[in-house]
Amino acid sequence: MATRRSSARTSRAAAAPDRLRMGEHLRTLRKAHRMTLKTLSERSGVALSTLSKMELGQISVSYEKFAAVARALQVDIAQLFDARAHRLPARAPTVVRSTLADAPSYDTDHYDYRMLATEYPGRRMTPMHGRIEARALSEFSDFVRHPGQEFIMVLAGHVRIQFETGEAVELKRHESAYFDSGIGHVYLSLGKGDAQVLVVMSERDVVVDMPNAQGPRRRQRAV
Repeated sequence: MATRRSSARTSRAAAAPDRLRMGEHLRTLRKAHRMTLKTLSERSGVALSTLSKMELGQISVSYEKFAAVARALQVDIAQLFDARAHRLPARAPTVVRSTLADAPSYDTDHYDYRMLATEYPGRRMTPMHGRIEARALSEFSDFVRHPGQEFIMVLAGHVRIQFETGEAVELKRHESAYFDSGIGHVYLSLGKGDAQVLVVMSERDVVVDMPNAQGPRRRQRAV
């Protein structure tokens, strides 16, 4: 356990430049929207002191806070991590390809994220590769909650998803789960090593095409 903790601290120290880049992107977006830290705090629900430390790269925060900030700024969360996501192509691409080697990263106390497909414009999903370091619920100060839906597939290891309702599900390699991400949840690695997962999240207000029984397609908001 001590070895794993030492490795995690080393990983977080190495990830500091990623936090600094994220902070720079956040500051640039906030100023582009002519928002003060106080205004962004009021609109996102994230404490002003936390936002200030995020911009300075002094702390790592959960996806829940990133999502709240992105919603308040009305931008794709990818723009907080990848400068390429700011550039709008002259024509929407048919496909974008991602590799873990060049994916923007962000390390927290519990998870190590790799943001995927950040260059695709107008995304309706947020795909990520995750490495789960947390082993016990006691490591978290609270459950993670964010509007929308979430899909997870285990790529390596053994994962437990613990919900604030008291429910839990355990997943082994190549097993998956789909759930309402507005319900508090955390991921725990149950094996000796860190588990690796593919996670895809969507916002609750994404508009999708729904087939109509009469033939024509209709538009409906995802719930």
